[in-house]
Amino acid sequence: MLHILPGMLLPFLLQLLFSIHIQASPIKRQATSYDVIVVGSGPAGIIIASRLSENPARSVLLIEGGGPSYWVTGGRERPQWLSGTSLSRVDVPGLYSTIYSNPSTALLCQNKIRAYGACTIGGNSAINAGLFFEPPASDFDKYFPTGWKHSDVSPAISRLYQKQPSTDRPSMDGLYYQQSGYNVAKQWLVGNANYTELNINANSRRKTKVFGHPVYDYQNGQRSGPVITYLQTALTRPNFRLQSGTWVQRVVRTGDTATGVLVNINGATSTIPLKPNGRVILSAGALKSPELLMKSGIGDPAVLTTLSSANQLGGLPSSQWINNTAIGAGLFDNPNTFIEMSAPTIQAYNYVYETPPAADRDLYLTKKSGHYSFAGGSCSFWDTVTHTDGTVTGVQGGLGNAGYQAYTDATTVTMNIYGTSGLKSSGRVVLGSGPDFLPGPSGDVYYSHPQDALDIATFIRRLFDALPGTGLTPLNLDPRSTVSQIVSYITSWTPYTRGQVNHWSSSCRIGSCVDRNTTVVGMRNLHVVDASIVAPLSVNPQMGVMIAAEKGWELISGLMG
Repeated sequence: MLHILPGMLLPFLLQLLFSIHIQASPIKRQATSYDVIVVGSGPAGIIIASRLSENPARSVLLIEGGGPSYWVTGGRERPQWLSGTSLSRVDVPGLYSTIYSNPSTALLCQNKIRAYGACTIGGNSAINAGLFFEPPASDFDKYFPTGWKHSDVSPAISRLYQKQPSTDRPSMDGLYYQQSGYNVAKQWLVGNANYTELNINANSRRKTKVFGHPVYDYQNGQRSGPVITYLQTALTRPNFRLQSGTWVQRVVRTGDTATGVLVNINGATSTIPLKPNGRVILSAGALKSPELLMKSGIGDPAVLTTLSSANQLGGLPSSQWINNTAIGAGLFDNPNTFIEMSAPTIQAYNYVYETPPAADRDLYLTKKSGHYSFAGGSCSFWDTVTHTDGTVTGVQGGLGNAGYQAYTDATTVTMNIYGTSGLKSSGRVVLGSGPDFLPGPSGDVYYSHPQDALDIATFIRRLFDALPGTGLTPLNLDPRSTVSQIVSYITSWTPYTRGQVNHWSSSCRIGSCVDRNTTVVGMRNLHVVDASIVAPLSVNPQMGVMIAAEKGWELISGLMG
């Protein structure tokens, strides 16, 4: 029973009347309806929207909350030295790392998620390094359900390679740059630790003791990705529309049927309707897509109760909720450790936003070559840790182009160490407090299972064992450290440890959050196709997300007929 003090009666009645008025106010319904509404123009959203629009009988709307990024999308943010070109900061691979030193309010999510990420056309593919590693077949065969095994996704992989260029030699003059780190790492890993040097994607099945040049989804010395490939093709079709500056608040549904999406455009709220037998596809990323499900009345009932109390569910009665605690569960990110490595033969290179060295600037502008033709980083390498029960954990490393924090002299570069597939730790997407209830990661994403730290420490110890004779010296971690000491170090909070890589994935897993056709459990025509449905992979997830989008297109297109 609600108890109200006498002096509060009038304010209470006024508040009650006001809230009834707000809830009863009609929401404008836009005139145009669509066969397909895709929410989010990251790599997955672009790919699946583009593929679905190949059928000229389908009207496809791709919605993006943010704005332009690449020059071709209208992006115009750039340093002065790019004036007179058709390049924004996004187009130039070498400006990748400057997003941290010269942040962009036009590209980054501003008060939309409680984590680091891009809210712009292209999503994170517009701000990341562009690494493009094919997951090994074993990832699909071990960690994905029936219907998503490697043999099932092979056609999707082939289509992706046909549409999306990639290269491990990004400079247009055909030369490799920043090779001092590569050369010393080759002596260390191939010469001392018995790694095999190889073309990484040509040998994608091999992820134990392998080493090579990074692969990027670049083209003609510039950042590429689905914005440059899939999206430009889709924009030529009259049945396809990209609408940016439009923030989706929730899916509008009647029972198990989505009927449209509620959007906010410059502060005005309206509904974009779905045609009968149409489909809504959430491709907003591993944090935003679960949030949108929750705000659509699909999720943990405790969360839905909180959202309903704050009028976040549009008045949807609890009888219409789809209670599923798997929404947002299993959230994964690679636990990251920086180890600063120094050697007399290393030549560090620092990328700058406004005033790059004149020779490097001119080489890029005239020939799309040199340091600014790639994101930096000289090599990538992988290994595995096998447990007594036969299970395997993947581990990954790479050398960057410069040092970090207290170690930034001319002969120091940063080694990144990741744990990848087979890790046992995960968290979940949690909503912050009102009024916005923004999504973010729970505190148990990293090292909540002790096996993970032990596996990563074992990897580091193996690397240190192969150091003698290379001239390499770790600066922030004693190379004599035991596995136990390394575990203690990497799980402690320092500028070099417990770093967020922001490779968010796995928060809407196939089989519990969505079915094998990517349909949200309990819904008829609502799907999730993005990193949320991708299991933790042995490689950086970008290519895996694109593969999932190609596979998702097959499945949804089949359902639509």
